[in-house]
Amino acid sequence: MKKIQYFILTKSIGLYLNTLSYINLEAAKAKAYQLFSQPRKGRIKKEKLPKTLQNVTFETFEYQTEKFQTYIWHGNEEIILLVHGWESNASRWKKLLNHLKPLGKTIIAIDGPAHGLSDGTEFNAPKYAEYINVLTQKYQPKIVIGHSVGGAAISFYLNKYKNPTIEKVILLGAPSDFKILSDNFVKLLSLNDKIKAKLEDYYFQKFNIPLDDFAGHKFAENFTQKAFIAHDTEDKVVLIDEGRKYANAWKDAIYVETSGLGHSMHDADLYQKIIDFI
Repeated sequence: MKKIQYFILTKSIGLYLNTLSYINLEAAKAKAYQLFSQPRKGRIKKEKLPKTLQNVTFETFEYQTEKFQTYIWHGNEEIILLVHGWESNASRWKKLLNHLKPLGKTIIAIDGPAHGLSDGTEFNAPKYAEYINVLTQKYQPKIVIGHSVGGAAISFYLNKYKNPTIEKVILLGAPSDFKILSDNFVKLLSLNDKIKAKLEDYYFQKFNIPLDDFAGHKFAENFTQKAFIAHDTEDKVVLIDEGRKYANAWKDAIYVETSGLGHSMHDADLYQKIIDFI
């Protein structure tokens, strides 16, 4: 029943935007981008924090006019940074934290734009990368772990800022091609070619990179960090081909394909492989 309701809703939104595009193409584009970049869930309230984020050190940073939240589990001077994905927040690392804490390292988790306790209404990998940059200027983590679009944000960050202090990168179910994400969104809403072209032109203006070059695996061709890349064959959110692209492009990478984990990638055996890699 929910799938039917969702199908009807998406088709209704698409019909509205397609109709609007013949009256005001700019307004249709703006509304489409808002739908594409604005998460519907992932927020949390400070008075109702998940247990995972209680009894930790809170630190708030600022990027431009927005504040973003981080959570710190103190250990030694070596730092691990955790970067969650779309419609999530720092509490998604609950299961992995149980494996990471015995290492004795300091662990920092971040709430992405418009997620968790962070400000904003818009979420995209380049903006997330700027949050990462602000944080890494202070803490200089040696290890970064990203799930889903968090992994894509790490790739965008490394491509833009070439941070030499990061030694190891772990990507879990990470998308590579931004064009695929955009095309899937257009297909989901059955948007017409006029809106699609307008959106693609807007991405170029906003991110200053051609859409075909906006791909994590292309960035990864020049990365010198060691990488651990894992993707599930049954991931229906980010297809397995995306993980394979990263693995084929990254010069110094371990690649693991799992089965039956879906997009969440929660698995004790996988986490032990990550610990061994670290």
